Amino acid sequence: MPARVLHFDAFAPRPGMGNPAGVVLDSDGLSDTTMQAIAHAVGFNETAFVLPSTRADLRLRYFTPGHEVDLCGHATVGAFVALHQHGRLPGGGFPRRLTLETGAGLLPVTVEPGGAGEPVVIMAQAPAQFESFAGDRAALARVLGIAPDDLRDDLPILYGSTGLWTLVVPVQGLGAMRRMKPRTADFPSVLTERPGASIHPFCLETIHRDTDLHARHFSSPRSGTVEDPVTGTASGVLGAYHLEFITDDAPAPLVVEQGQEIGRDGRVRVWVERRDGRCRVRVGAPAASCTSSRSGGACLKPRSRSAAPARRTSPTSCACSRTIRSAPRGSATRARSPTPTRGVHG
Repeated sequence: MPARVLHFDAFAPRPGMGNPAGVVLDSDGLSDTTMQAIAHAVGFNETAFVLPSTRADLRLRYFTPGHEVDLCGHATVGAFVALHQHGRLPGGGFPRRLTLETGAGLLPVTVEPGGAGEPVVIMAQAPAQFESFAGDRAALARVLGIAPDDLRDDLPILYGSTGLWTLVVPVQGLGAMRRMKPRTADFPSVLTERPGASIHPFCLETIHRDTDLHARHFSSPRSGTVEDPVTGTASGVLGAYHLEFITDDAPAPLVVEQGQEIGRDGRVRVWVERRDGRCRVRVGAPAASCTSSRSGGACLKPRSRSAAPARRTSPTSCACSRTIRSAPRGSATRARSPTPTRGVHG
């Protein structure tokens, strides 16, 4: 049966920026293999599949082109905006406080009114935790394509998680960020404590005057992608890192800019507070923008895994869609469904 995939650009005020996500609103009955095949065909870093839940207001499952992950920030934003646009968001009125079932557990999501009729989606994450990186700094610089001197020595390099482990790497400035050319296949040999982790470099120098941090996000090699344009979950980790290791007098929200190096200018708002001895994180986006294309068109043509998502044109007020032929609902296919350890993305 065909599956209709909607395209939303999260963490950006206009189409063609931020982080693109696929959203399938009618996923009940799709097999794991079919969901994986759809995500692979779409080619975005993540595609979200909307499902009913007996434990929450709704359930989302997330697939990269290579495997399923437990949580994805930008695909969550895209899915909630898609549900809003199609009149299928549970409850009524604003602010609307909902509970979302994910592979990472039950998470509170708040939907608030935003500009141009689109909602603001604010998602809570798991309490932040950090672990030491005992690896080789020179080898880490090499897999990022920069020099060892580009790494800051006054801030710690740490594994951090609000659901998925990523390596938080402070660097000297925008110059080092722009020079990065990741050697993704070599990540596990350097990240020996957590070989499945992604890498999230950042600096305190920013492009935009109204942002606080600049970041990039390089995916684990098993994800089937190289760089995540704008990363909601890793921005939550970075917000907690900022509170724990840089200053406890940060603005609220903290604004992280990301995606500029690959033409996907985006921003993530992060709220962090200490409660019960732990850093509690919420991540928000003002809207998910969308672009137009005829149903069944080439809008969601799979792209090269190493290339930035193509820029779109002709913005409209509705999401673009593509119909993808899939196996019958609930049926098995001959393709083997990947079953690596899950993580959290975007």
